Amino acid sequence: MSDISRRDSLRVLAGGAALMSLGGVAMSPKLMAQTIDSDGNEKSALIVVDVQNDFVPGGSLAVKDGNEVVPLINKLSKRFKNVVITQDWHNPGHASFASSYPGKKPFETTELYYGTQVLWPDHCIQGTKGAELVEGLDIPHAQLIIRKGFHPKIDSYSGFFEADQKTPTGLQSYLKERGITTLYVVGLATDFCVAWTAMDGVKSGFTVSVIEDAARAIDLNGSLDAAWKAMDEKGVARIQSATILT
Repeated sequence: MSDISRRDSLRVLAGGAALMSLGGVAMSPKLMAQTIDSDGNEKSALIVVDVQNDFVPGGSLAVKDGNEVVPLINKLSKRFKNVVITQDWHNPGHASFASSYPGKKPFETTELYYGTQVLWPDHCIQGTKGAELVEGLDIPHAQLIIRKGFHPKIDSYSGFFEADQKTPTGLQSYLKERGITTLYVVGLATDFCVAWTAMDGVKSGFTVSVIEDAARAIDLNGSLDAAWKAMDEKGVARIQSATILT
């Protein structure tokens, strides 16, 4: 299955991977977490995905209980020297908005040049309150904010590539230039931007875990189960925050 067809079908995978391979050696999630300390926290990074006002209760594309991840993400962030935040940053009239197509409703689909596109309510429009990071997100030591989805004719779930799977955001180059090898992904939503960021992280050569209890899902027509299955197949580990915090 090609990268575009996996997006077209919304079969974004998933996981219960108990073991990961690092340098050819099987590692449990617990042992993977210990590499944060053994590497002096220099080779690991926390990727905080799209914790923005429009994705929490009261927002235009609210994820159920999305606000509940904020205190946990704040706590997790203190265990990492390297933190990157992604931010949806759409133009008005973006190609992913249902309002851009007469007669279309949110959560219907349309065909764009790169494949099938889910149509969303208008959200995270540049410069609006909805696009701002949630006020309670407290990560002053975050080193980089990657804005995505600002190309008007391409959506972007992943923090690494736009939905055409060709247009990079620059995140891959940044992380590799820093010598980072291991990523822990949290945020909103598990079955879309978190999952595709995690999978593209593996595709880009990183060891990747999703911290399940520090993320929340939209779960559109079974998309959450499909996402975990897809992530598992691609080699993304599924762990809990206790793996990092204890």
